[in-house]
Amino acid sequence: MGELARLEVADGVGTIRLDRPKMNPLDAQMQREIIEAADEADRRDDVAAVVVYGGERVFAAGADIKEMAAMSYQDMVRHSQLLQDFTKAVAGIGKPTVSAITGFALGGGCEVALATDVRFAADDAKLGQPEILLGIIPGAGGTQRLARLVGPAKAKDLIYTGRFVSAQEALEIGLVDQLHPAADVYAKAVEWAGQFAGGPALALRAAKTAVDRGLEVDLFTGLEIERSEFAGLFATEDQKLGMESFVENGPGKATFRGR
Repeated sequence: MGELARLEVADGVGTIRLDRPKMNPLDAQMQREIIEAADEADRRDDVAAVVVYGGERVFAAGADIKEMAAMSYQDMVRHSQLLQDFTKAVAGIGKPTVSAITGFALGGGCEVALATDVRFAADDAKLGQPEILLGIIPGAGGTQRLARLVGPAKAKDLIYTGRFVSAQEALEIGLVDQLHPAADVYAKAVEWAGQFAGGPALALRAAKTAVDRGLEVDLFTGLEIERSEFAGLFATEDQKLGMESFVENGPGKATFRGR
């Protein structure tokens, strides 16, 4: 179990808990531990879906600037790979994922949130990519995932200005998907994730693969990815159980085995 980031599992839901008080700055150790927690969540059969959570007060206020300020160009050439890898690890979890955002999700913290499938935020949360104010740009996926999520014009506005976005504006532009009182955000995220416990794990993984990989290619290549994932599910036990249950009992009553 990591010192600064760890996986906690209950009732089929895994929580990747960011825990470096008081603002969860994302230093190299924490980035490596997020990779370990994400990889563990992906491979564990008792984890159906994942919540990423920074605690009641803050999600993550960004990378550890004190650590980065001392780095040379040569240092950052090496470290920038880790910056990419830790958010890739979160995005690569082959299960439904949701960020539960309280307080601030800035810089690297916002990039972690961008790497999950959906984002639930406290109604008083603040999000943003303020790297430009440090004379740099987002380096953990922000220029790419933000533009794909909210569109290039809105992404450029946020990245060029470095301004903080209110929870309400984040909802309006599609940066977050639901707003809740701060005290309820984590519970709502767990509730969303919990609906996938006992679900068709291989079909959920295939759906995520088809959507994510399809966004990276042209339409016809994306359709081929979908076709391949769709056909592959006919080799699973869950497909047989799901269709037999539908024929015999109607929709929504199947008991899946994740095989």
